[in-house]
Amino acid sequence: MSVSMVGMSFLVLGTILLLGKWMRVMSPSLQKLFIPSSLIGGFLALFLGPEILGHVASWTGYQDTFLSGGIFPEEMLDVWKTLPGLFISIIFATLFLGKKIPGLREIWLLAGPQIAHGQTIAWGQYVFGILVTILILTPFFGIDPMAGALIEISFEGGHGTAAGMAATFEELGFPDAADLALGLATVGILFGVVLGIVLLNYGVRTGKTEVLTNKDHISLNERYQSGIIDFDARESAGKITTRPESIEPLSLHFAYVGVAIGIGYLILQALILIEEIVWAQTTGIYLLAHIPLFPLAMIGGIILQMFLDRFDAHQTLDRDLMMRIQGLSLDILITSAIATLSLTVIGNNLMPFLILATVGIVWNLVAFMFLGPRMMPSYWFEKSIGNFGQSMGMTASGLLLMRIADPGNRSPALEGFGYKQLLFEPIVGGGIFTAASVPLIFYFGPVPILILAAIIMLFWGGLGIFYFGRK
Repeated sequence: MSVSMVGMSFLVLGTILLLGKWMRVMSPSLQKLFIPSSLIGGFLALFLGPEILGHVASWTGYQDTFLSGGIFPEEMLDVWKTLPGLFISIIFATLFLGKKIPGLREIWLLAGPQIAHGQTIAWGQYVFGILVTILILTPFFGIDPMAGALIEISFEGGHGTAAGMAATFEELGFPDAADLALGLATVGILFGVVLGIVLLNYGVRTGKTEVLTNKDHISLNERYQSGIIDFDARESAGKITTRPESIEPLSLHFAYVGVAIGIGYLILQALILIEEIVWAQTTGIYLLAHIPLFPLAMIGGIILQMFLDRFDAHQTLDRDLMMRIQGLSLDILITSAIATLSLTVIGNNLMPFLILATVGIVWNLVAFMFLGPRMMPSYWFEKSIGNFGQSMGMTASGLLLMRIADPGNRSPALEGFGYKQLLFEPIVGGGIFTAASVPLIFYFGPVPILILAAIIMLFWGGLGIFYFGRK
């Protein structure tokens, strides 16, 4: 593959992102649904690629023309297919870079109910995903039992985690799972935002919200729909922490990301070596060898941040600049992942796909409506709506819904949501267990993992209801 094709692939991807943004600006329907421009651009590229335009050309007798493979060269699609696996490590490395790492007691006191609620949702996605796979998908559709982990990987983890797990699925003999996971993540984002807006209106009308008191307040958030910030309201994208003549600040922050990923890589290689020495040679079970890099990149980011908190007297790392790197990486990841999605795989497994999507959506709704008010004695709606949005595929969706529910940030929901990630994402939602869940099911079968997930779900659910809920 030529270097020029790699460069051209990024140029075309940028053009697609721009087209997605302007399609959103010009479409009131897309604005009201808060569909991300990266998702719109990804669907545009998917439509113009071999999966849709190529098939249409074949059906209409133009299979011998340049349209038979879509308008994008195959080499360009090959570049796009590699991007999700690369950029997911960048995203996870930036999750905690620039954040002050608080003490566990501080996190627990402020975000305890949101942690319990979020953990219950995540482990429940494993429980019901594995259950429906054991009882329906495997016996009736012949789906590999590893599909039991797809709801949590796709809904809680989102496009990044789904794309990052592609190599693991391939290694363990279930390559179709990568496209199924990306498809489920897409369903999660779409339904997460749409259902979130419906729930917000329902909460206002029924008096379940503590900040918003009437339906008119929802209309105040229409300025968010276009995605364009008013000129006078625009804020800085970040602080320049170093003089550009010494080193460009963005370059410095990108270097920090590289160090975090490097630390994660060294940790992963050390774990693989320990596994090889301790049990793999005698048992033939290789769990850690199948774990992707991105959850360890997050651990590397935490370690680097703790180091900088102690030794970086000049405070050269700015959280807002790090968020810009994270946002760019997420846009590239979503657009390229959707653009290279295999609709053929989803079509061949349509019924299992629909069943998994339905089970995931129903469980998330039940966890929001039933568990939320029982786990959180105050501001339950504002706190739970953030967990609902995140559990449907994107942390950004949770933040969006919380911003609509609490425009002035008058409740402790947003601060607790941020602290929650420190005890949430290292484990599930793309964390260590998310990455290990598929190898665990492969080696030990779905039943032991189902029992483990059920025990942990009941623990967090009981803690939320009987401890936090009674405070």
